[in-house]
Amino acid sequence: MNTFVDQIKIEVHAGKGGDGMVAFRREKYVPNGGPAGGDGGRGGSIILKVDEGLRTLMDFRYHRIFKAKNGGNGMNKQMTGPSAADTVIAVPQGTTVRDLDTGEIIGDLVEKDQELVVARGGRGGRGNIHFASAKNPAPEIAENGEPGEDHYLELELKMLADVGLIGFPSVGKSTLLSVVTGAKPKIAAYEFTTLVPNLGMVMLPDGRDFAMADMPGLIEGAAKGVGLGLKFLRHIERTRVLLHLVDMSSEDPEQAIQRYRQINHELANYDPELLKRPQIVVATKMDMPNANDNLEHFKQELKADTTLDQTPQVFPISAVTHQGVQQLMQLTADLLDKTPAFDSESHDEQLVAEYKAAAPDKETQDFTISKDEDGTWVLGGAKLLRLFDMTDLTHEQSQLRFARQLRTMGVDDALRAKGIKDGDLVRIKKFVFEFVQ
Repeated sequence: MNTFVDQIKIEVHAGKGGDGMVAFRREKYVPNGGPAGGDGGRGGSIILKVDEGLRTLMDFRYHRIFKAKNGGNGMNKQMTGPSAADTVIAVPQGTTVRDLDTGEIIGDLVEKDQELVVARGGRGGRGNIHFASAKNPAPEIAENGEPGEDHYLELELKMLADVGLIGFPSVGKSTLLSVVTGAKPKIAAYEFTTLVPNLGMVMLPDGRDFAMADMPGLIEGAAKGVGLGLKFLRHIERTRVLLHLVDMSSEDPEQAIQRYRQINHELANYDPELLKRPQIVVATKMDMPNANDNLEHFKQELKADTTLDQTPQVFPISAVTHQGVQQLMQLTADLLDKTPAFDSESHDEQLVAEYKAAAPDKETQDFTISKDEDGTWVLGGAKLLRLFDMTDLTHEQSQLRFARQLRTMGVDDALRAKGIKDGDLVRIKKFVFEFVQ
């Protein structure tokens, strides 16, 4: 079974802030004690943090909903409620985070111990000590805690490697990786032995090192998702140098050039920028009987190919006998020294555009007005609902304060413009009241 998970959708719900308290001083010999209600504590946030020990998003397969704790309520004697601890979620290096509601890429977690706050906890509501004034020295007003942020996210893992091994299935990618690194990929005499990318470190005698990834094999139509398709292509986006392995052991001398062109065609269909990466063509299985003849035919076809800007260098190796392997690693390290980290912003912008095209419009208006089938006016909107959630409706003074906030926002005038009459019902969520001119 393929247990590699490189793309997953999750829900994150930050904690609500604690409610502020309505309280008054009750001390001996202080008959007219003032307000003493404390503030609520902050709700917990949801934080993604890079864990170098993780290699997949497998942990999210059965746990996709994350909720942080709410802040504690305010207390008497002006005591603030306790803030909730943040919920920290471990993710592997190379995780890209997208908001599914907006399509925006909100973070790219590539550094050790890097953190990203994906849902902020709500602030605590204010206690009645904050609402005392000369006109109202004993206010019965307190705020409820602010709701925490809720987000629907997509996590996508792109393996971090300096060098990517690409090519058709069974061309010797896993064998080469096992020879030059300590990685132990599955190797067998059938196609699609490698179902997940394998990562290993190449250590050279001169002290240089680099990360090499053995990618799942490609077939025709991979850029459209055929075979392991997009799983493979997604992981080579971060590689700086590509080693394009071509099998020279076939009895058909045309097979090598056909497969070489087909792989490049799939790369171009997925992202033309990938063909601009430095690429070394590696002729593999040179220990086989037909290999030398096939290699000469392959080189002649490359020279005759008018579509290429320049004829690429072909480096023959045999991973089984180790022929040419060490020299190939030295050549790869030299190429890496000359190759800067690529700029992935243009590709990210393309992904954002694709997601936004399918993403629903997020409501950004302060308030909205609609009408139910039964004639009840319904108020909504991000800012209005936030104010409503933070209003303590158990105290009349808090209700009056909320009414003043609506009037200041222009809700009353907007309702009149739409034809509301005295006595009409108005609903906010489940709270219903009569409109009075």
